[in-house]
Amino acid sequence: MKIAVVGGGSTYTPELVDGFARLGSAVSELVLIDPAAERLDVVGAFAARILRHHGHPGTVTWTTDLDAGVTDADAAVIQLRVGGQSARISDETFPLHCGCVGQETTGAGGLAKALRTVPVVLDVAARIRARARPGAWIVDFTNPVGIVTRALLDEGHRAVGLCNVAIGFQRRFARMLDVEPAAVVLDHVGLNHLTWERAAYVDGVDRLPELLAAHLGELADEVDLPPEVLTTLGNVPSYYLGYFYAHDRHVRDAAGTPTRGRRVAEIEAALLAMYRDPALVEKPALLGERGGAYYSEAAVALIAALHGLDPDGVHSVNVRNDGTLPFLPDHAVIEVSARADRAGPSPLPVSPLAPDLAGLVAHVCGYEDLALDAAVRGGRQRVYRALLAHPLIGQHEHADALTDRLLAAGAQHLAWAR
Repeated sequence: MKIAVVGGGSTYTPELVDGFARLGSAVSELVLIDPAAERLDVVGAFAARILRHHGHPGTVTWTTDLDAGVTDADAAVIQLRVGGQSARISDETFPLHCGCVGQETTGAGGLAKALRTVPVVLDVAARIRARARPGAWIVDFTNPVGIVTRALLDEGHRAVGLCNVAIGFQRRFARMLDVEPAAVVLDHVGLNHLTWERAAYVDGVDRLPELLAAHLGELADEVDLPPEVLTTLGNVPSYYLGYFYAHDRHVRDAAGTPTRGRRVAEIEAALLAMYRDPALVEKPALLGERGGAYYSEAAVALIAALHGLDPDGVHSVNVRNDGTLPFLPDHAVIEVSARADRAGPSPLPVSPLAPDLAGLVAHVCGYEDLALDAAVRGGRQRVYRALLAHPLIGQHEHADALTDRLLAAGAQHLAWAR
């Protein structure tokens, strides 16, 4: 199996390669693709050493030529960051001037990222479809995953979105319960970066009430929310729900502190220096601070399932709604637990959402419709309308000012805004 990684020059790529080296026995060729040649050479050489170190028989190659890299691929992983960390820092900064949270996937920052990312991903996907093997899958890691996956599906691509939030909870719950991770099946539901763990089944028995009773403080700290939120909801929300349930605190905490993007930029510089060491053959501990824990394991398992190699596994994926959540349109992209095979992911049954969860999901889903429209067609009015619709903004004064700030900050990446 040939896997192409678009955005393979990322400092995160060795985490992905480590997963394939340990778990991806069916992978014969891994091709890293990135326009940043110098960075790609460093990451590519390190990736090859990781594969050799684990005794994996496959090969790692790298190229700046997208068309050559995706030719005859059986699957393509897309992990782009248009504009790099400097654009991320902007996303985390400009909304704060209007008293709104600054974050790269949520609120105005998330919209800015979607606007510059969706057109690039759609161009990449069209070239994958033209040159990869017939039926090749696209696995999207690129944020905002829900909106990007929806864009890919709307264009008819064989695509599925992947996030690491659920697998992180699965691993955490398994440790608390002293069971193997595969024994824990989550009732994971919502939209990308707007999800809740409503149950944690082990042998068909929901162990989440037990976890909340025994580990409430630890779980609340993990998602950076007061324990009362978890006990009131009766579930464990993603830490991204903190931007909704504790919005103003996040805005206050951001005042005068470096953004996450600045910290990641420092980590990346240090990682690249480490990767240049020819004696380094295993991912360094610092990579764990880069983010994306367990992505590699989630990706390996999902790609195997999509090629008929793991019919029994459960994966948390971004897929078409198609009636799974009856209060959303079928074309919406939701994030749920699913089984997968060559035909694609099939969501597990989902019980009705509580009114507060369903209301927030419906609200954000409406925003995502408008955000995708703005990303595909451009125009200040579409950007403004999407911001006006977002539950974290929702006021003309904020939406109008944020539109101007977003366009000023991101014009270099938006052809229609120059």
